[in-house]
Amino acid sequence: MKPALVAVAHGSRDPRSAATVSALVDQVRWLRPDLDVRLAFLDLCAPRLDAVLDSVPRAVVVPLLLGRAFHANVDVPGAVACAVTRRPGLDVTVADVLGPDPRLETAALRRLVEIGVSPADPDFGVVLAAAGSQQAPANAAVAAIAAAWSRRTRWQVLPGFACAARPTVPEAIAALQSRGARRIAVASWFLAPGLLPDKVFRVAPDTALRTAPLGADPAIANLIVHRFEATLLSSLSRSA
Repeated sequence: MKPALVAVAHGSRDPRSAATVSALVDQVRWLRPDLDVRLAFLDLCAPRLDAVLDSVPRAVVVPLLLGRAFHANVDVPGAVACAVTRRPGLDVTVADVLGPDPRLETAALRRLVEIGVSPADPDFGVVLAAAGSQQAPANAAVAAIAAAWSRRTRWQVLPGFACAARPTVPEAIAALQSRGARRIAVASWFLAPGLLPDKVFRVAPDTALRTAPLGADPAIANLIVHRFEATLLSSLSRSA
């Protein structure tokens, strides 16, 4: 019997966040009805990860995080270690975070097309708006995606961060306008609504086109399953 797939999100006081993540996990259940798929949160929402891990004998924890920063490096491993301490027989493995991965980019680009931003339109400057982190590699990963979009489309693309890093979203917008961008689009590099995505919306000018967070996208549901299966295969290879 395969272990449970425990998809863990950070959690938010904003009820839209939990609803969006729940809809995404429902898509995973639809894709893989043969799996025991559970949703858990690190904080602010129920069920908490520790409670979910207490209810299963085996699990692969898939962090619903777009990059590898503090939550991935500290919070998730810490919660899993505590669960194993309480239940020494618990068989649990942590998968890699969701990003970077082309399927996330597919979802983000789809959101831009939905609001009328064509990759062939050279008038657009696009800000790839992410949370920002005190850990430089996480910010560099977002910047690398922005640079790749600049190469693959006719847009000028820059990263913009909601906190903890620069350029900020307004700074990125100003830089794009100074380079001749006639129109601005802000692409949300967030999985679900919440405090920071709302901040990005507030600081962008009313004239800018703004996408919704990535949300319950089929490409992301497929990515979650892929992270689960890759982790399971790796665990089986190590035990063989």
